[in-house]
Amino acid sequence: MKIIRVSNYEDMSKQAGKLMVEKIRSNPSMVLGLATGSTPIGVYQYLIKDHKDNSTSYKNIKTINLDEYIGLPFGDSNSYHDFMKNNLFNHLDIQHENTYIPNGNAKDLDIECARYETLIQEIGGIDLQILGIGENGHIGFNEPGTAFDSRTHIVNLAENTRVANSRFFQSIADVPTHAITMGIASILDSREIFLLASGVKKAQAIACLMTGKWSEDFPASALMHHKNVTIIADEDALTVFDKEN
Repeated sequence: MKIIRVSNYEDMSKQAGKLMVEKIRSNPSMVLGLATGSTPIGVYQYLIKDHKDNSTSYKNIKTINLDEYIGLPFGDSNSYHDFMKNNLFNHLDIQHENTYIPNGNAKDLDIECARYETLIQEIGGIDLQILGIGENGHIGFNEPGTAFDSRTHIVNLAENTRVANSRFFQSIADVPTHAITMGIASILDSREIFLLASGVKKAQAIACLMTGKWSEDFPASALMHHKNVTIIADEDALTVFDKEN
């Protein structure tokens, strides 16, 4: 795994965004795997500004998101469909039909999981996957104990994940208990992965990823066996690692 050390969240966002733009310009029909939450917002803001300032085009780009809550209606401000529209898609020249997010309101969620997994293959696989990392090591919504050979599936969200995400809701009671997520094997099929980390709350997880053992109890450790992973982390996220090395 390659490590890019940056000073703070703004620098992390700028570095990741700059690298993404370079790849988009060199391959304007690439497939981007996207994430939600607070970590990638700065990156998306960079992409939007670059699009406005430099006319980087997304007309032939396809995007596919990691996950979606189960049970939130389309248009709910906390759904990832709404998140992606507000924080990225509505500000680019990307074609709506080229953006893919799981349907957390599907009548048959098992069929939806299978459909989504097939979709990844039909659009040619993921060229570059953007990831955050949970405090418990989750990637996507793959919680500790998720099999490394898992494909797109339904997950019961861990309590600490729901607590962490409750800042986006009125209360933790409003946070969904289940989600659809790409599996770990689905993520590892990506040709390249950027893992972004900022802040002291992510420091223990980053230290475990970089120095720990390969174990399904820590989902992000699956990345140790991927050939093309770049970690872009700020000084706060590297504090525990620095102390231990």
